[in-house]
Amino acid sequence: MASKHKNLKRPQAAPVGRPPKDLAGDVKARILDAAQKVFLERGYQSASVDEIAHMAPASKPTIYAHFPGKEALFEAVVARVVDGLTNFEGFEPKGRTAQDKLASLGVELVERFIQETLGITRATIAEADRFPALSRHVHEAGRDQAAAAVSHILNEATQARSRGAKGPFGPKRTLNTAQIFMDLVLLPMLMRALMGEGAKNLRSELPAFVRERVSFFLAACEADWAK
Repeated sequence: MASKHKNLKRPQAAPVGRPPKDLAGDVKARILDAAQKVFLERGYQSASVDEIAHMAPASKPTIYAHFPGKEALFEAVVARVVDGLTNFEGFEPKGRTAQDKLASLGVELVERFIQETLGITRATIAEADRFPALSRHVHEAGRDQAAAAVSHILNEATQARSRGAKGPFGPKRTLNTAQIFMDLVLLPMLMRALMGEGAKNLRSELPAFVRERVSFFLAACEADWAK
């Protein structure tokens, strides 16, 4: 007797690297998400396109259709992280006084960079000899983009104090003023985090540290305005 199951077909396995429909979406974003995880876990040297393809999931031809190779993938991951960190659209500093608002901005800056950029910053530093241009770009783009966003918020937060075009928030100086603010507030905490100090300890010091730096910053601005 013929088996009653002989006409039934077994479901075919999906081709390797091709995502099922419920994982369909922005293929490029999936590839970058997977690449970021692999680069952070393995480092650039040990990371492989095969592992990125498996994690995405996406076929290697699909990856190469978007990125020429592993170097281009690494550069794209770094660029995306920098863009995300320096996008302050929708952010509103809390508080009524200029000091309160700048303290809110300072905490937001430090939290973003410590929480989201440490791994990729370490990976970029580790590959500085291999990608010197990329390392410079990360530093310059991150600094310039953040300064542009921060300067806008600084101008709004200190609007009542602004006095004349030649002051620290005048059109010719506003970006430099924003960079000074970041150097005072962000750089020390970022360096401590890069050297291995725990995030819990840094966060416990963060509010007092930022308020002290903001007070110094505003006093320096007042002295500049008084000239």
